[in-house]
Amino acid sequence: MSQQLIDAIKEQEQRLVLDAFDEDIAFEIGCDLRARAKAVNAPVSIEIRSSSRRFFFATLPGATPENQDWGRRKINTVLRTYKSSMRAGLEYNAEGREQWPDVGLRYEDFVIHGGGFPVTVKGVGVIAAIGISGLPSIEDHEMSAFALADRLGIKMDSLPR
Repeated sequence: MSQQLIDAIKEQEQRLVLDAFDEDIAFEIGCDLRARAKAVNAPVSIEIRSSSRRFFFATLPGATPENQDWGRRKINTVLRTYKSSMRAGLEYNAEGREQWPDVGLRYEDFVIHGGGFPVTVKGVGVIAAIGISGLPSIEDHEMSAFALADRLGIKMDSLPR
């Protein structure tokens, strides 16, 4: 199941590529994510950030400062590995490697659970990341992926469980 899940996430990452990304697009994606979370009363923290600046941030009722920190750490993982935080964790686990010290991702600044998803621009690469925290790992991941899929008009299935 683990390899099937890794392959499904890789496919998402390859398909969910934007033509462009700027402050307005980040705001639109962030507002969409907030509306999705609010519609299901998800107690999440939502952040969109590059390595140098924050584009969007919101929390919903029930989210805690811990969720905000987990979101930050998920984004750091994406910006270090250029893959979703969930995929990074699954791949390291499949290789029998630990986040620290094996991979060099200190627990204070990185986490390898679902919810961090790369913002990739065609012809450029990963330029930012979305970080969602507050739901189970796979649900945090899917919230990010589905928002990008909807923006691109791509129908995405839920990940294998």
